Amino acid sequence: MARLLRKIRGFTLIELLVVIAIIAILIGLLLPAVQKVREAAARMSCSNNLKQMGTAIHNYASANQDKLVPGMANWTSVNNNGYPGGAFHWHLLPYIEQGNIQTALSSGGIYYSWGGANNVNGQNTTTAVKTYRCPSDPTPSAGGARTGDPSGWPVTGYFRNWLMFDNSTFVHSSGHHWTISRYSIGNIPDGTSNTVGVVERYADLNNGYAGLYTHHGQDRAHWGYSQWAPVYGQWSTGAPQIGVRPNQAAYYLPNSGHSTTVQVLMMDGSVRGVGSGVSATTWAYAISPDDGQVLGSNW
Repeated sequence: MARLLRKIRGFTLIELLVVIAIIAILIGLLLPAVQKVREAAARMSCSNNLKQMGTAIHNYASANQDKLVPGMANWTSVNNNGYPGGAFHWHLLPYIEQGNIQTALSSGGIYYSWGGANNVNGQNTTTAVKTYRCPSDPTPSAGGARTGDPSGWPVTGYFRNWLMFDNSTFVHSSGHHWTISRYSIGNIPDGTSNTVGVVERYADLNNGYAGLYTHHGQDRAHWGYSQWAPVYGQWSTGAPQIGVRPNQAAYYLPNSGHSTTVQVLMMDGSVRGVGSGVSATTWAYAISPDDGQVLGSNW
């Protein structure tokens, strides 16, 4: 018995170090694979968000005589274009099963933005809509708001194409310019499958160009500051930035947290990834709904 006990011994220090080294190597080999799987899942979730928005755009058109969602529209339903008040993301809410937000934030015909007050008519105003946020985008706070913003303005990483949704402008009696589309869902000249509707961009670049889809303390007409372009025109027709970090990203170009692609929603409701092979010329053709150009082979 004593002989058996003497034969039982523990690992030596060298043996332990070898085992630890082997485990470290295995972890190093597995980590990239795990990251790829996580990114693939995030990209799929992002694609589903865009598909929901595409379905919402078409359902909005079906319920509104084929009209497209307003880019930035008038307060009231009585105006020379016949559009109700509000803007892009606001009008999509009922069609992504978030109509309760519209109802809860309405008071006397005025729709208050998410942000500022912590509670309006029982509705938490600082909670972001999950469908409006890409899981690969690291720029918003954990709650989906602007980083370091005490008012809790929620942001989005999905930006409408101004050339599609804001290509007709009229001046409200207040002097503000309001934008809608001159096209309906059925008469886009270049066709729905050839025209970009929504692009990705980092939600909060922390430089004054956050993707607010509400505007603090304002009426419902200010929903939609998340447009890829401002109210008055297109930022840029340059090709999307692929694989850039937030500190390298330009607010006037599409970009995303995905390493090899920027996902876009086409007007037919399909989602596609745009990679670094797409030229600025082809991209310009894709975002223009009425230039009559054929998309390049790099599309």
